Amino acid sequence: MQPPSNIIYLASKSPRRRELLKQIGVHYELLMTRDHAPRIDVDESPLDNETAHVYVQRVVKLKAESALRVMRQRRLTPRPILTADTTVALDGQILGKPVDKADARRMLARLSGQSHQVLTAVAVVANDEIRQVLTTSFVTFASLDEDEIKQYVETGEPMDKAGAYAVQGLAAKYISKLSGSYSGVMGLPLYETATLLRQCGVQI
Repeated sequence: MQPPSNIIYLASKSPRRRELLKQIGVHYELLMTRDHAPRIDVDESPLDNETAHVYVQRVVKLKAESALRVMRQRRLTPRPILTADTTVALDGQILGKPVDKADARRMLARLSGQSHQVLTAVAVVANDEIRQVLTTSFVTFASLDEDEIKQYVETGEPMDKAGAYAVQGLAAKYISKLSGSYSGVMGLPLYETATLLRQCGVQI
């Protein structure tokens, strides 16, 4: 059994999640599952007829299981592991990260003038047990014309973001309403994450 800890492993490359953990005083070490041997990849492709809610929770669990295997195989000091996954859903359809600029423009054109869901699932592994939490937020975009969409895509900001935008970035000027967790839309809901970490024995 793992003793109480004030440091965790963060199994995520996201700089936003790192910033958010620092914001609430969580100390972490990065645990990359794909950058060093043994390399473990997680297939994040949605399954047929899979809803966004089911998808994001399934993926975050796979990430947690992969990170746990890596910690063991590398014989690292046992610590709680945090993973997270964020997806955007519009009219029941999952909008992942755009594959190219044209895909980003298509996504943003669909989001224009519409409200959509942002779902972020968080998982913490401690003592071989995985605990999860899911947050759902609602974001409304103002109507965007073609030039606005093109200019935003050309900044490069949308290219590694679910739904092709970053709420904490330039896209903020297009968002007319947000209901739910702002930090959850960024990629890590802080209240729910802090609660989950405390439940797993992390001192924060």
